[in-house]
Amino acid sequence: METSSMASLWKSLVVVLLFSGYIAAAVDGNGTEETQRRPLHHVGRFGFGFLFPWNPQPSPMPPFPGVGFGGEAPPENGGDESGAQTNFLGSWKIHSENAGVSAMHIQLMPNNNKAVWYDSTGNGLSEIENNPPVCRKRVGGRDSDPPQDCTAHAIEYDIDTAQIRTLNVGSSPWCSSGGLSKDGDLLSTGGDKDGYKAMRILKPCENCDFQENPRALFSNRWYATNHALPDGSFIVVGGRGSYNYEIVPPDTLEFTAKLTELDFLGETEDDGGRENNLFPFVNLLPDGNLFVFANYKSIILNPYTGETVRQLPDLPGGSRNYPPSGMSALLPIDLAAVEDGGEENSVVVEVLVCGGNTRESYRLSDLLRPRTFLPAFKDCGRLRLSGGGGAAEEWEKEDMPSPRVMGDMLLLPTGDVLMLNGAKAGTSAWNAAAEPNLTPVLYSPDKEKGNRFRELTPSEIPRMYHSVSAVLPDGDILVAGSNTNAFYMLKEHGDRFTFPTELRVEKFSPPYMAPELEKYRLEIAEGRSDKKLSYGGEFSVAIEFGNGLIKKDEVKVTMYSPPFTTHGYSMNQRLLVLKVREVDILGRITVVAPPSGNFAPPGYYLLFVVHGGVPSRGMWVHIQ
Repeated sequence: METSSMASLWKSLVVVLLFSGYIAAAVDGNGTEETQRRPLHHVGRFGFGFLFPWNPQPSPMPPFPGVGFGGEAPPENGGDESGAQTNFLGSWKIHSENAGVSAMHIQLMPNNNKAVWYDSTGNGLSEIENNPPVCRKRVGGRDSDPPQDCTAHAIEYDIDTAQIRTLNVGSSPWCSSGGLSKDGDLLSTGGDKDGYKAMRILKPCENCDFQENPRALFSNRWYATNHALPDGSFIVVGGRGSYNYEIVPPDTLEFTAKLTELDFLGETEDDGGRENNLFPFVNLLPDGNLFVFANYKSIILNPYTGETVRQLPDLPGGSRNYPPSGMSALLPIDLAAVEDGGEENSVVVEVLVCGGNTRESYRLSDLLRPRTFLPAFKDCGRLRLSGGGGAAEEWEKEDMPSPRVMGDMLLLPTGDVLMLNGAKAGTSAWNAAAEPNLTPVLYSPDKEKGNRFRELTPSEIPRMYHSVSAVLPDGDILVAGSNTNAFYMLKEHGDRFTFPTELRVEKFSPPYMAPELEKYRLEIAEGRSDKKLSYGGEFSVAIEFGNGLIKKDEVKVTMYSPPFTTHGYSMNQRLLVLKVREVDILGRITVVAPPSGNFAPPGYYLLFVVHGGVPSRGMWVHIQ
């Protein structure tokens, strides 16, 4: 064939492919040209290096209206209606039989493949000794335990190998708050006993340990909430008896603390020891203000002046914060929907609050004898906070498939919401709940009301009070912890308990991890992708693909802030759907970064490329 004819044919094929919305290549799994010519719909591992238009055997292209991966009809009943479908409801596996420390607080660390978790230094011994040895006087535990506590109360856990490195925590971080700083350090604030006003920093480096200042904070921060602000500083809100907040720097333990009163926290506290407003739900909004929810009320707060910008409608039904402990998350923020030159404040931002219990439930479950465990709530409330004509006048209510208290609510890379862990009756506190809720639930916010919930494969391990979970870079969910007891209670010690202290670690694979969907999963070529982002700037993500076709309008890029999770609330969690400028025939995606720190406070995020509802492995990126 003459060169001019080949060039003409090449150009024609490229035009056809681009207009049909498909990208294809014919390179084998090792990145080499095939000796046997394949149909055009095979895409090679190095994805998009070449197109071979001269295949002498005609092969049908998939129908343009559908996804058509490689011409196959996708299976039904999947997670993303517009993408790959599956009947797979998820799967569980034990990742570690004994992590040594029961996870009460957890934070995924950037770039080092580790998760950090810890419990308390004031509730007896753990099941793993400090290495190198560090001992202190034992506080709490069995009378028969040794007087010295030489056990670890914090670990660094390898999320792939389950290897453990013990960490030394000086002051007690029990029921503390935290988050990742803009430099990727774990910032931990508050706790109990000698940790009420403590601040701790752990850097994500080999052999690093906690640095602490036990008197860094102005007020006691036990059951408080942290959130990163647009400049990278942290606001620490509330805590038992603390009707105020303070803003702290992210990178030093020495600073002058400044307090701002917040009457809203006093107004939402129920009397008689019920409280019902601890671990308030806090989220940063696109205008730089904060959404703050406590008990059943919520406000928009200017964090710099302390002004209540707006009172929001009450969420009817009962109490949603600790100890009735409902769940909450800001739903994914779709920046892809904002037109170029459009107003940033037009972005629709919604919050979801689910579960909890009555305002009397904690008094009945923990303060009175005999205990009474009221059924937890099944309802969810969803409220628009901005965009779409402004804040909504009332909450949209909808029921979950089952009641849940003390559950976790995680944002998945696809934009769906996963609810797991917790119980069906009672409240938080030691032995104050019954009926473990073993069945995770998938909530799809973009579906029509009435079709948003889907029950998934249940676990066999109760995850009650003091359990946690975390989204991992590969899309799996790490699940750990559960200790409803005043100290570690285990069969091997002859302890009597309703639920044991749980030291096993699980991984849950959501429906998008179905084996039959693996062929649709894209792979980010990290060496050819931008990892340092600037606000509002364009950046490039290179992708590789093993089998099938890529349809460009089935590709989206999401950016996830890994949260600090404790007591059923994931602080600093947010998922952004970014604007995609282009997906070219070389497998390079041009993406627009979030416009400002109001949308994404500076720091580390996991970036995913989602193809037909199936996420890639996440890549760590940093924005500032």
